[in-house]
Amino acid sequence: MISVDLRSHRAQLVLTALAASATTAALFSAYQAHTRRQRRRELDQDILRSLHSRPDASPPGDSRSNAKPKQEDDPVEPDISLGIDAKFRNAVYEYDEELVREQLARNYAFFGDEGMAKIRAGTVVVVGCGGVGSWAAVMLVRSGVSNIRLVDFDYVTLSSLNRHATAVLSDVGTPKVKCVERTLKQFSRWVRVDARVDIWRKEQGRDLLDGADWVIDAIDNISTKVDLLKFCHDSNIKVFSSMGAGAKCDPTRIQISDISYTMYDPLARAVRRRLRLQGIASGIPWYVKLLPLPEEEFAKGDVKELGVFDDFRVRILPVLGPLPAIFGLHIATYIVCDLAGRPIANPLPVRGRRKLHERLYRDLLQREEKLAGQPVNRLAIDEDDVGLLFDDIHRGRSTLPPHDVPARPVLVRWDARCPLGLENCVVLDHADGERHVAECYVGGKSPGEVWGAAAAEVVRRRAEEVRRVREWTM
Repeated sequence: MISVDLRSHRAQLVLTALAASATTAALFSAYQAHTRRQRRRELDQDILRSLHSRPDASPPGDSRSNAKPKQEDDPVEPDISLGIDAKFRNAVYEYDEELVREQLARNYAFFGDEGMAKIRAGTVVVVGCGGVGSWAAVMLVRSGVSNIRLVDFDYVTLSSLNRHATAVLSDVGTPKVKCVERTLKQFSRWVRVDARVDIWRKEQGRDLLDGADWVIDAIDNISTKVDLLKFCHDSNIKVFSSMGAGAKCDPTRIQISDISYTMYDPLARAVRRRLRLQGIASGIPWYVKLLPLPEEEFAKGDVKELGVFDDFRVRILPVLGPLPAIFGLHIATYIVCDLAGRPIANPLPVRGRRKLHERLYRDLLQREEKLAGQPVNRLAIDEDDVGLLFDDIHRGRSTLPPHDVPARPVLVRWDARCPLGLENCVVLDHADGERHVAECYVGGKSPGEVWGAAAAEVVRRRAEEVRRVREWTM
């Protein structure tokens, strides 16, 4: 048993130290609690001052308040109608800087004061405020962008409600830009919104893009899209272009890429071809890697009618609501990081896939040279076609049943007696590719004899799929 002499000098020193520590901790805790209460009181006072600064404001609890009572037949709550009601829209609100920083506290924690100052000073123009543009606009402003211009000539319809970021039933029949503007002002008291019910045309393009640090191209019209991208490129304006999100359902295949590094996407390829004819080969980030249309869409008629002609649609393109939202959120993230001085320089998936496609192309070129017995300057397919074949048509798997993921994939000509083309090129594992060359190229056997009727049927179906994709894009 240990005995302690409390009358000893050492014991008294220890007890004194413990008492002093406990007293210090209690005082520190009391000080923190007092500071928190004081800050809450100051915040309450700031909010009251902001409310009292309104010309029609009345003290809290005052029965003489001028607030409009909710009518029985009015389906809109007063807080929701804040951006519609002229009384609220025209009122001047003093939103203290401390409140702004509190609302953007998480963004300040991520980017710091310097980065957030750049974001709040930035100006973004969103051309097209549908499923993609509306989500991009909302998250840009939520992230601190204080100057935004919205450009769209279209109106909200019932079919817009499955994908639009801000539209509600009461917005049907109203301009999309006004619908987005209302919502932005409901959660951001400091944002400056310039809503233009207009269509972007190259003849008046400079007026709508004046002062822009970034432009978001969310247009679904190829001709207007190309004109906008060329104008921004020639005017040295940063632009982010979104490809089509319709008839797609796999979000894992969405990625960001420069125009010169796009893997196969029919819309991206059509836009890129037109831009190259005008001398633009790189410098534009955009969303790519979208799947071809399903067979059901081809069965409905001419797939070219799914595009937009001039200012209107001929057929309605099926859209899964979350996909446009994902596009818009990723675009907003990319632009916010760039404005803050922390750009996403080279998205990893594009870099890795491009190298794989280049290797597959080189291996195919060498194999074709051996088959021809002489150097081949150019194949009938290019690296974009390699991306189509490997990623989209054959889904990154061997053409041979049971369609395993090859450890070392290669592209080979299926029937050595027919010319190389998209319909006559398959994905095999390296070992199967060597066997195919030995037995079909050298031995003279038909692919059906070597791999069986089931494999031949798979190749036939994939060739039909290639032809449908060509019909859509050409």
